[in-house]
Parts: sequence; structure tokens; C-alpha cells
Amino acid sequence: MERYFQADGEDVFILFSLTHWMTLLVLVGIIVLIFLFRKVLRKPPLNTIVRSGLAAVLIISEISLHVWLWHIGEWTIQYSLPFHLSSISILLSAALLLTKSYSLFEFTYFAGVGSALQAMLTPDISAYTFPHFRYVHFFISHGGIVVANMFIVFVEKYRPTAKSVWKAFLYLNLYTFFVFLLNYFIEGNYMYISEKPINPSILDYLGPWPLYMLPLEVIAVITFLILYVPFGLLDRFGKE
Repeated sequence: MERYFQADGEDVFILFSLTHWMTLLVLVGIIVLIFLFRKVLRKPPLNTIVRSGLAAVLIISEISLHVWLWHIGEWTIQYSLPFHLSSISILLSAALLLTKSYSLFEFTYFAGVGSALQAMLTPDISAYTFPHFRYVHFFISHGGIVVANMFIVFVEKYRPTAKSVWKAFLYLNLYTFFVFLLNYFIEGNYMYISEKPINPSILDYLGPWPLYMLPLEVIAVITFLILYVPFGLLDRFGKE
């Protein structure tokens, strides 16, 4: 158990290794099952039980991270508050499952799913691999964002509109501005707005600070549009 929760992992994460691919396939499998059983999952009380259970998993995963950071002595106000986009998306996705708010869906589907998919494809966990807590937590929390939103899409039949793309982009920029001010006052680096992360990331290819913020805006818009494409095609050529 101590090895599972220790601060430093004993094995290095390898991008697109068998472990990484298997983890991603498990996530895809869960989403496929939600799609196949979408009609069954619409029936009460199963619908309420599953939504509440998924929300509980997201909330517990976020709490467990803070407990672990505190346990290893690395929890700090500058880096550990739930203000990274992934953390806020976890909490908002849990709220979405419980409330079924369409306004929340417009944000979590684009900003949450978009960032979670990118994070899982290029994880910022180079020092940890399965079965270390940090690895398991990372993929449960980020995968949970995707699963939660796919549940809302397939089971609750929510669909974003073209307007939703730009609303999500506006909300994301307003949140980014808030985080920028927060970073300034507490000397933090939430959302990596103040400086690049230490580990290699896509930001390494986008220029120095603060110039990399501009291509990030372009990447966000492109990601949002790609996530909207399936719904745009459905609206044009047919319905479920």
C-alpha cells in the first residue's frame, strides 16, 4: 500500500505503451456500453442511481487527490486548489450529472471533454504508471469527465448547438481571466497561464510565454468545432 501511494513512482509512464492503450480501450468500452444500453439507462430508478454513482466517483476522485497531496506533503495553495481546467471540469461534470443543467453541459462537453481527451492522450504524469494511485486517479478523473458527458449525450439526449461552441469558448475565456488574476495574487500557475509546465507538453511547441496563449485559443476553437461536427452532421442529415 505504501508503494501504491508513495510520492515518487518506481516506474516511468511510457506514452502509448500497452498499459496506456489498455487504459484508453477500457474507457472506450465503457462509453460503448453506455451507448448500447442507453434506453435501459433512461428508466427510473436506474437512471438516478447511475447518474448519482458517476457523480460520486468524480467527486471522490477529486477529494482523494487532495488527500494524497496532503499525505505526501505537496499540497500548496499555489498549485493544489481545484482551479485547473481538469479539476473544475470534474466538479462541474458531477454537478451536470446531478442537475442535468443544459448550461453546464454546454461548457463541460466542449471545455471539459476537449481538455480531458488531450490530457489522456498526452498525460502529465511522467513519473507514475499503473498501478500507482496517481495513474489510476488521473485516468478515472479525466475519463470520468468524458463518460459523464457521453452519458448526458447518449442517455439524456442532450445535443450542443453551433451557438454552444461560442458560448463555451466565451465561458472558457472568462474563467481563464479569473484564473489569471488568481495566479497573480497567490503566485500560482493554474491552467499553466503563468508559465509552462515542467514536464514536456504541447506548450513546448507553441512559443514562449505569454505568446503560447494565442495558439492555445486557436487550438481550443478547433477542438470545440471538431466536438461539434457529429451533432452538426446529425442536425443536417438525420436524427437518432
